[in-house]
Amino acid sequence: MSTSKTKFPRHVAVIMDGNGRWARERGLPRLSGHREGAKTVQRIIDACVQTGIQFLTLYAFSRENWKRPQLEISGLMRLLVQFLGDRHEEMMVKNIRFRAIGRLSDLPEKTLAAVRRAESETAGNTGLTLVLALSYGGRTEIVDAVNSLLAERKPGDNTPVTEESLRAHLYTADFPDPDLLIRTSGEMRISNFLLWQISYAEIFVTKKLWPDFSTQDFLDAVSDFGQRERRFGGI
Repeated sequence: MSTSKTKFPRHVAVIMDGNGRWARERGLPRLSGHREGAKTVQRIIDACVQTGIQFLTLYAFSRENWKRPQLEISGLMRLLVQFLGDRHEEMMVKNIRFRAIGRLSDLPEKTLAAVRRAESETAGNTGLTLVLALSYGGRTEIVDAVNSLLAERKPGDNTPVTEESLRAHLYTADFPDPDLLIRTSGEMRISNFLLWQISYAEIFVTKKLWPDFSTQDFLDAVSDFGQRERRFGGI
């Protein structure tokens, strides 16, 4: 594949890291950091709408996060329900389609109901697709995809699995792969996020904690992406 300069990402994925650290540095409870982080989410959604980015995937809650204290988990679930309720009218006005990926059956009943309602009510929107990864793990997604593929096969069907056939069973089968992966808080790891999908994504890491990540920081990451050459294994 020939070298190409892509000026603008179609799909941006974000590992939103640093809410807890932000709160700790200020002597606040961790949930205060998550509430402040929710304000950043809204800023970045607005920036995507304004710049014409088509897909935004946010790593909101990993499967490993279930190990956190129950008080924090309950607060995060309430925050998610509140966010979806508060932003519903705005999503409709701004033509935003909401989707969620992950093992959603792990979510509390009230949270899952709010997620499904938001998906259903915004399904006809054609602007930005906002994807929240909830109870998500990249390895789990690949395992689920393999099991889904095998479950639909008839006995004796030994057709080789291809990248295309496996991809069709991923949580993200309806979305293009991310062009740009942003990670806040300076950590140099991908934390089991979109392992299949980010094979050729450009990675941008900032030391800014997620609650401090501004619209300008986001635009700087997008601008940096536009200066990179994407070879996709070619010369």
